Amino acid sequence: MDQHSLAPHVLIFPFPAQGHVTPMLNLAELLCLANVKITFLNTIHNQQCLTKHTDIEARLARYPGFRFKTISDGHPDDHPRLGGDWLREMLQTLPSSAKPQLREILVNATGIDKVTCFLLDGWMSFARDLAKEAKVPVIAVRFGSACFTWSIKCTSELIEAGEIPFKDDKMDQLVKNAPGIDSFFRYRDLPGYSRNLDTSSCQYIQDMSTSEVQAIEEAQSVVINTFEELEGPFLSLIRSHCSRVYTIGPLHAHLNYRLSPKETTLSKNSSSNLWEIDRSCISWLDQKPDKSVVYVSFGSSTMLTKDQLIELRAGLVQSKKYFLWVVSPNLITKCDINSPIQDDLLEGIKERGYMVGWAPQEEVLAHRAIGGFMTHSGWNSTLESIVAGVPMLCWPYFGDQQVNSRFVSEVSRIGLDMKDSCNRTIVKNMINDLMERKKDELQGSMSKTSNLAKKSISEGGSSYSNLNHLIEEIKGMIKKEEH
Repeated sequence: MDQHSLAPHVLIFPFPAQGHVTPMLNLAELLCLANVKITFLNTIHNQQCLTKHTDIEARLARYPGFRFKTISDGHPDDHPRLGGDWLREMLQTLPSSAKPQLREILVNATGIDKVTCFLLDGWMSFARDLAKEAKVPVIAVRFGSACFTWSIKCTSELIEAGEIPFKDDKMDQLVKNAPGIDSFFRYRDLPGYSRNLDTSSCQYIQDMSTSEVQAIEEAQSVVINTFEELEGPFLSLIRSHCSRVYTIGPLHAHLNYRLSPKETTLSKNSSSNLWEIDRSCISWLDQKPDKSVVYVSFGSSTMLTKDQLIELRAGLVQSKKYFLWVVSPNLITKCDINSPIQDDLLEGIKERGYMVGWAPQEEVLAHRAIGGFMTHSGWNSTLESIVAGVPMLCWPYFGDQQVNSRFVSEVSRIGLDMKDSCNRTIVKNMINDLMERKKDELQGSMSKTSNLAKKSISEGGSSYSNLNHLIEEIKGMIKKEEH
């Protein structure tokens, strides 16, 4: 019998969006390095994208205990799978499409295929029910910040207290009935799905929030992609409701630290992106002075209106800074990036701007020419910016991003929050704050935070130790099975 037949068998099931698939693959590889057997359940669509645009299958093939399995996401092949509306649709269609195969893997598998442990992503309580039926322990994995995870619990309580839904004239008031965040959280900083709700929508959000809180409280353990030194107070609040919480982030940097030098080079030259990367931007950055470029990327789900596109573009040009802008597929779904542009703006874009469809973000942020990151405040992007030591200008779109942007600006003070503003003058002024007027202050805070992040994933650091404890817990499960 080889070591893999004796190894614990972990089922990993990420929510099928870029911001969940990438960190879950990083976590899967970290477990593979510890000789844990992994079945990674991916949607057919996402697996096809990974196979087309990356070498992820070949790279993970060096781990004999790793395998991909695929399921349908319940949408036709030609569905664009873009934007917040699609993510909400996915929450409704995924249970029926995923349950049959999940049942086969969790409930009906025997022998070496029997699952020891289920690492379950958020917002998928339907899978938790199958794990209970199969008597498979669940470890809840959260790829948002601890601050956002705590805000989910507060959301449910705010609805019960009648604070949600709220009117637009309350946006800048501090929330009440939200212990731990009520000193700095305004209504506009609550999760994006808390806005513009009617009574029926409120009930849906409350049910979702309650289910998510229940999933965390019922899980054997909780894994969060953050580190103790960044979010200690929020982790203390979460731990008052959960027995075991492992902070093991930033995951992308943690994986690179644990890999051998040869493997790290291989990993950095690979990716887990669902779109094709345009590396021409690196050559463009090579020609620019140190810390002179604003990197602009709003992630994989943001969709701009025509007016927003015009104002952002004008603000970038009028700031007189170099900028590298990622124009992802969904950004141009509702507006034409090549629509007629004023001559002065067009000249500014030619002189100082560069646009790509998708960029190697970790490599871009680590480039000496990058001085600031204009971001949607997705948590993966936030952590990547922290590791690279690049201050942020936050323009959140939906979901956890409103929470993260407030955390970045008011708690950790490593960036500026521009939420709910899209006026060229404001954009121009805040870029100049980021790159000039507040540059030293922000860079000082960011450098300290970046050093803490790197220390946490180094041997003996908090995230390094927590990952070891998580691996011990998972390996301990197979010993319990043997008895």
